[in-house]
Amino acid sequence: MASYLIRRVIGAVPLVWGVCTLVFFVVHLAPGDPTAIYWNPDTDPQVIREMQHNLGLDRPLPEQYVRWLGRFLTGDFGHSFARNRPVSEVLAEALPNTLILSSVSLVILFTLGILAGTASAVRPRSLLDHAITLVSFFFYSMPAFWFALMLLLVFHYRLEWFPADQMHALDFEYDALPFLGRMADRVRHIVLPATALGLGATAGVARYTRASLLDVIRMDYIRTARAKGLPESRVIFRHALRNALIPVVTLVGLYLPFLFSGAVLVETIFGWPGMGRVIVTAIFQRDYPLVMANAFLMAVLVIAANLAADLAYSFVDPRIRHGGEER
Repeated sequence: MASYLIRRVIGAVPLVWGVCTLVFFVVHLAPGDPTAIYWNPDTDPQVIREMQHNLGLDRPLPEQYVRWLGRFLTGDFGHSFARNRPVSEVLAEALPNTLILSSVSLVILFTLGILAGTASAVRPRSLLDHAITLVSFFFYSMPAFWFALMLLLVFHYRLEWFPADQMHALDFEYDALPFLGRMADRVRHIVLPATALGLGATAGVARYTRASLLDVIRMDYIRTARAKGLPESRVIFRHALRNALIPVVTLVGLYLPFLFSGAVLVETIFGWPGMGRVIVTAIFQRDYPLVMANAFLMAVLVIAANLAADLAYSFVDPRIRHGGEER
């Protein structure tokens, strides 16, 4: 297992380097100037030129790239142009919030997807199967930003069940709550963004689960279990579903990039203080160090998620060894 992990980590290095290099040249070649946020009619052009010189923006682009890469390899993410803070501090505040939102969305996505897929497979081509397929594809076909806006319109403005933004109530209200009250307040704030991010993708998990479970149900050992008189619920949930979930495990690694990219829109709409909101603000402000550090972390998270999905195979299916061999 150690050699397998080392090979995967070494193989990921050029991939992360390629992603960061591509993002570097794209953001630097895009129109705009990071010093524009300091412009006003009374600003002396000489001051702007001195700021560009101090930030290294007046140097040739290849030289800027080499300087950035040298600092980056030493773990120096630089200083945010717009926030006037070290980039590492900004990311340390935003990353946990994005991980919390993505984790809750992932739980919603796979819990509902597996339940819907199982219900469809147990009664294939029934009215329940058609209804689940129709509903799941209805949510799947909706753009995430439109679905998020509809959730806000219905559950915040019309019904007033959930708050519209932030992770918790205002500081003075939140600090006055007891522990359970704080937990309930955080749950109320995460329901809408997590639902907007996770619910739309349940159709994919449901269809994978349905197809895989239908294949397993037709196998001889399932017929044997039924012939022995085992309850149907035990046959499905104990004998069939575990084997049917093996291909679904791969979806964890595939859906995490979707959740991270979807978080950019959802966090912006719901004012969630995560990496998605940070990177949108950084792109509009041409905050190059913050954009680059965000791109690096996103690439590392996606690669780590795919590696975790591969490792999960061995726990779900004991026949599979790390490194591609099978027993």
